[in-house]
Amino acid sequence: MEANPAMYIAFFALTGLTLLGALAVVTLKNLLHSALSLMITFIGVAGFYFLLQAEFIAVVQILIYIGAVLVLTLFAIMLTERLMEKNLRQFTGKWWLAAPLAGLLFVALIVPAVWMTPWPESSADPPAQAVEALGRQLMTTYVLPFEIASLLLLVALVGAIVIAWPIRDRLPAEEELDAKVVQAKAGWDSPDPEDEEQAT
Repeated sequence: MEANPAMYIAFFALTGLTLLGALAVVTLKNLLHSALSLMITFIGVAGFYFLLQAEFIAVVQILIYIGAVLVLTLFAIMLTERLMEKNLRQFTGKWWLAAPLAGLLFVALIVPAVWMTPWPESSADPPAQAVEALGRQLMTTYVLPFEIASLLLLVALVGAIVIAWPIRDRLPAEEELDAKVVQAKAGWDSPDPEDEEQAT
């Protein structure tokens, strides 16, 4: 596969988009804005797969990470009580300590891997039926892990909704039980009239 100037331009444009999105994820104070910035990063990564002519992986990147994981994250953020309030502290003041540690970790892990890994170049074209073969394997051989992953996402979504369920929408029986508990606590805290008469 021969590279042309348009591919170089697309590569650097996607690189800038991905890095800016990732930087916004860790610097924005609003969690909803950070999640939307994460979507930009996922789109940039999907663009890299398209440049590598891996269309199936690019579509999976969009469907799974944007259509499932990111949507689940947005649901969890919006349904969690008080998480979107303006007076809630959503940013840590220890960034000055985390930034150099993250930089050192990046240099220690990524740089040796990039420097020591051989990067062979291939002039062969990708197989024409790669997407069809992968789809057939996914729907036949690996259908059980695929369905289990979707079931886990569904359970996580239902759990987020249950945890964030408003108190005003609870069942009447639960509200009645809470009222009895409050009355019982009030009765324990209030002094007994007979004890007051004996004390006087």
